[in-house]
Parts: sequence; C-alpha cells; structure tokens
Amino acid sequence: MSSNQITLAAVAGAHGVGGEVRLKLFAEGLDSLKRQQTLFAGDRPLTLKSIRPGSAGAIARFAEIADRAAAEALRGSLLSVPRAALPPLEEGEYYHADLIGLPCVTDAERPLGTAVAVENFGAGDIVEIERPDGSRFMVPIAKAVRIEADRLVVDEAFAQ
Repeated sequence: MSSNQITLAAVAGAHGVGGEVRLKLFAEGLDSLKRQQTLFAGDRPLTLKSIRPGSAGAIARFAEIADRAAAEALRGSLLSVPRAALPPLEEGEYYHADLIGLPCVTDAERPLGTAVAVENFGAGDIVEIERPDGSRFMVPIAKAVRIEADRLVVDEAFAQ
C-alpha cells in the first residue's frame, strides 16, 4: 500500500450468500466509510453500494462482489482510500496514520523512540512507542502526549 493511502477497514469475511462482507472498522464509525464511493483492496477498486451496522463492525456490499465466494476471497483484505479523499481536520484532530513513524521525545527532550501504532480500547487513543532496543510501551495520548507537526512529545512521568 502506498504511503498516501489510509486504511479504513479490513474484510473479516463473507456475510450471507449474496456477496456482502463483514468489516472490522479502523475509522470512527460508519460515516467515514459512507462518504467514500470507492475503496481499494490493494490496487483493486471496489465501489461501495451500501453499508450498515453489523454485530462487530459493519456489513458492506460492493458492486464488484456478486456472491459468497467472491466475498470470501476478500477475507483479510485491507480497505483504503487516498489520503486526499479524507475530510480536512479540525484544530486538535489527527489521523492515526499521521502519527505512525513520528519520533517521540520526552518533554525534557530525551529521545524515546518511534510511534509504531495507535490503538483505542475504549477509553481513548493510546500510542505505542518502540525504543531503539526494540522494547515497546504505551502512553495515553489525551493525558500525556503533545502532538507536534514532526514529533510526539511525551510527559516524562509516562516515559517509563
């Protein structure tokens, strides 16, 4: 996937026999997908015909997927859009993908490593930082991270 592509969901498997797929959402709700006409599974464009809530994410129908076998063949595919297709951000907002790869330092300018993942387990966004020795630790963004244009600044008390 090119660096200008942002992953919004992954295909978890087929749903029913008519070609619908179950999606695990990485974006914030169905609206982020509803506003997209085309999603990409690798280099393959898929035209979104419909999407609705599902038990563990969403159920989607794509124009190019006509039956269960075709839907099942998409299992594990990441669905992305060009970065330019995403809406502009408000002050204080960020896309998780924009944080991955940023260097991390403490508020005392001590280097910590690199942001390798952003997770949300229900209580807010958490950034996972990998130290140069390969060890990793997690920090709650809202409580301990200042996001700058080219780095993340972590409160020393959370820097372990």
